[in-house]
Amino acid sequence: MEYKDYYKILGVDKNATQEEIRKAYRKLALKYHPDRNPGDKAAEEKFKEITEANEVLSDPEKRKKYDQLGSNWKYYQNINAGGNWGAGFGNRGGRRAYHFSGDFGDIFGGMGGFSDFFKSFFGGGFAEAGSPFTSGYAHRSNGSRKGQDYETTLHLTLQEALTGTKRQINVDGRKININIKPGIKEGQKLRVKNQGGKGFNGGERGDLYIKIHIIADPFFERQDDDLYYTMDVDIFSAAVGTTKKIKTLDGKTLGVRIPTHTDSNKILRIKKMGMPKAEHPNERGDLFIRLNFIVPKNISKEDFELLKKLKEKYSLKD
Repeated sequence: MEYKDYYKILGVDKNATQEEIRKAYRKLALKYHPDRNPGDKAAEEKFKEITEANEVLSDPEKRKKYDQLGSNWKYYQNINAGGNWGAGFGNRGGRRAYHFSGDFGDIFGGMGGFSDFFKSFFGGGFAEAGSPFTSGYAHRSNGSRKGQDYETTLHLTLQEALTGTKRQINVDGRKININIKPGIKEGQKLRVKNQGGKGFNGGERGDLYIKIHIIADPFFERQDDDLYYTMDVDIFSAAVGTTKKIKTLDGKTLGVRIPTHTDSNKILRIKKMGMPKAEHPNERGDLFIRLNFIVPKNISKEDFELLKKLKEKYSLKD
């Protein structure tokens, strides 16, 4: 298993800010997304690579762990093989900090999931919940004890959070089906009763707690129940108006009308095209389209002269 340089994959410096990482990821994701490169296996692999890199570098905690690995990654790999990151990573208030990401193959819609390198350091296993004093067990008067509660993190795409999905995870050799309802949010915790550790002396099983983590999407940004999408528009289309098509998270094609005389940074609102509201699944937030103006490149000399004349005619006066 080889070390992966996530900074190199995204083309950013090791001191890059979160905003620089976000922009680099979006630029590469737009270029290599499978929807834009159907049947291109090389683009598919590149997309998985940059998504994995962004998953680590966009998360301050994961990024800190990754930076601590450095050239000593093989040393940490050997430690992690035993289920412990060591003093820097392993224990938080008596809890063992493992993570499990369900079926990694599901994350990319059948393309295969994160690399072995990622799974070695950021996936695989469960946390045993409970204080170091009680060990998470409930004692009964007859000597029976409830089993250990388990905690795990489940990675979902934003599309899965919108539409809902089903996952099957393996806990102590048992296959457990998990239903994810539309509209689930980042950090939300699900409780599955009696699916944790085995009880003692006839005690019931512990519970399984699932924390939701939603992977950043290259096209859409979520803010509560609303979605935001940045659309590139050339200045000519903004001036005379046009209709541009986008593919929504749920796979629909949406025509977005750009009005005439549209100013830079204008935001268009499309009602009820955002995320489902978890408490009211039949209701949805809104979709907001941010317009990003693009200046055409490689303009012919003749057209350039024409633009100069237009500039002289319509430039704002000081």
